[in-house]
Parts: sequence; C-alpha cells; structure tokens
Amino acid sequence: MRITGHWLPFLAILLLSMAGCSESESTSSGKATPETTPPDYPVTWRFALEEIEGSVQHAYAQALKESIEERSDGRILLDIFPYGSLGTSAQLTELAKNGSVQLAFASPGHLADQIPEVGVFTLHYLLSDDGDVNRQLLASPELLAMFETPYASRNLKLLAFVPEGWMTWTANKPLRSPADFQDLRIRTMTSDMAAASYRAYGAQPQQTPFSQVYTDLQLRKIDAQANPVFAIEEMEFYEVQSTLTIARPTQFIASLVTNRDWYLELPEKQQQWLDSSLKEVAEIAWRSQEELNQARLKTMLEGEQLKVVELTEEERAVFAEASQSVRQDYINATGERGTEILKRIGQLVETLENQAPESASETGG
Repeated sequence: MRITGHWLPFLAILLLSMAGCSESESTSSGKATPETTPPDYPVTWRFALEEIEGSVQHAYAQALKESIEERSDGRILLDIFPYGSLGTSAQLTELAKNGSVQLAFASPGHLADQIPEVGVFTLHYLLSDDGDVNRQLLASPELLAMFETPYASRNLKLLAFVPEGWMTWTANKPLRSPADFQDLRIRTMTSDMAAASYRAYGAQPQQTPFSQVYTDLQLRKIDAQANPVFAIEEMEFYEVQSTLTIARPTQFIASLVTNRDWYLELPEKQQQWLDSSLKEVAEIAWRSQEELNQARLKTMLEGEQLKVVELTEEERAVFAEASQSVRQDYINATGERGTEILKRIGQLVETLENQAPESASETGG
C-alpha cells in the first residue's frame, strides 16, 4: 500500500496543461450562466482526493459521483483520482486553484499555511465530544460563511467541510500525558499550526507528506504519527507501531474546494446539480466515516495488530490545558478575523451542546 510515485509528477504536469479547459462557459458577471446555448454533454469533472481507495474521502467521492450523474441524467460525469494519482495534498490544492481539476479535498493540515484561518480545525480540544454537535457545526451555513472570504483570497470556493473521525495517535508506547511526548518525533500534517499543537506537548513535530509516513516509521525517522483510525488501518501503520492512543484531541476535517471562477461561471443548471448533490451526500459522508472508523478499529483489535489505550477524562483534561497556548498562536497568525472565528466556533459549540439531548454523546470516531 505504500505509494511509489516517481511517475506521478508527469500526470500532474499533464493536468496543469489542461488548466482552463473546463467545459463550463465564462461570464463577466461572476454569476451562474443561464444555458441560453446548451453546452455539449456529457461534461467530465475531475475530483482529486487526499486519500486512497477505500477511505472516507473515496466513499464521499463515490456517493457524490452517483448523485450528480443521476441528477444530471448522465450529462455530468465525475472522474475520481485517489491519492497518489496526481501528487501531494499541496499539489492537489494547486491543481484546484488553477482549474486543472474541478473538485479537490484540501485539509487544514496543509492548507493553513496558505489560509491561516482554517488552522482553527487543527487546534486541540476545541470541538465537542458530542459527534452530533460537531456534525451540525460543520454543516452550518454560518460556519461556511466565515471562511468564504479567506478561501476566495486564494481563488478557491469552499463547498463543504467533511469530518472524517477523531485523530488518534500511534507510537511504540502509550501516550497518556504530555510527558510522554517529550522529544517524541511525531509526524504531523505539514502546516505550522498543526505542528504547534504537538510542540505544546513537548514533541518534535516532523511535517511530512502522507505518502511518506509508513517508510519514515519503518526506518525510525519518526517515532509516532496522528491520523483517524481508518487511515491507520488502510495505510498499515500498525505494522510498524505497537500502540494506538485514543485521546480525541480534534476531528480530522477536510474541506471540499473548487476553483472559485470555475464555480461562479458554471451554467446555472450545472451549479444547481452540484449544490443539490453536495447537500444530499453530507449525511452519507457522516455515516460512512462513523462506520468505517468503527469497522477498521474492530479489524485491528480482532487481529491483535495494535494495543489500544483510551485516555480517561482526567488525562484528556491535562492535554486540553497544555493545548491552550496554541490558541494564541492562531490569533497571532490570523488577526481579527481569526479571533472572531475562534470565538464564534466556541459559542456555536456551546449553543449546540445546550440544545442536544442529554443522552446524545459520542466518544468514538
């Protein structure tokens, strides 16, 4: 399952050369184009993933493909490119920005270096322990509106936030306290904000691409890594790590993006098909990540492939306290806009938790 990508840059270059070749029509108004002259159908949209086949993102992409192809009666076709087909996560974002792919996942773990505001999703112990609260938060129009301008500044249109489950830690020992992180070389996603969360625990973050993690663990270049359960199982990190620690510091949240100009210049009917399909698959995505994370954890437990340690609430509270200093780093990087985003997310979480039934609580993926 390790990715050997010596030929992958050639595919990326090919797609870069196709920038601007989308079948959608241009307008000067920035609004969806009425189909006064119907475009030639079928139209193919390219969708680049940050994860391999069998992942949460792949399940989402397959559901979106089915929805939009059915909704458009086959006039829109979705061509899915799993991770490794076109390049690293950062390269996929560039392909979306220049229009070489029409849809792409872009996780805050790397995107925060370009759009600092989105680094809020790498902060630890900010979201709720109640999964339904987080689902409502991430789907709320208000939250999406907060990020409209930051994404637009990079010629990106934010289409959705897609939660993929709780981040978990693997190492060759349990990670029960910040003391266990002292000088630990832990692989983090590539943004400085993602690394800061682990630096606050005393670790030595190693910011490396996803495709390199297995090899670096195997060669002992790094001591630990953080990912949702499904990714740990599918990338076989359990082969080179002995212990999985469930601390629920934050969810892995991907953002679905497109080239902003491409979206605004879509013929009106195509834009409606896309928007309607995105709404339809949101609930499917939430259910699929829950099911996939639970199934993959069960697989590893049954195969005795990892020792699993779940932190107590008292142990989590120690990490939560240690993580607070990183929020000031976020504010320093984002200014007034980031300060307001951080404040408003906290308020929304509190409001949604107060509205939730007392019995609704989720502690797993």
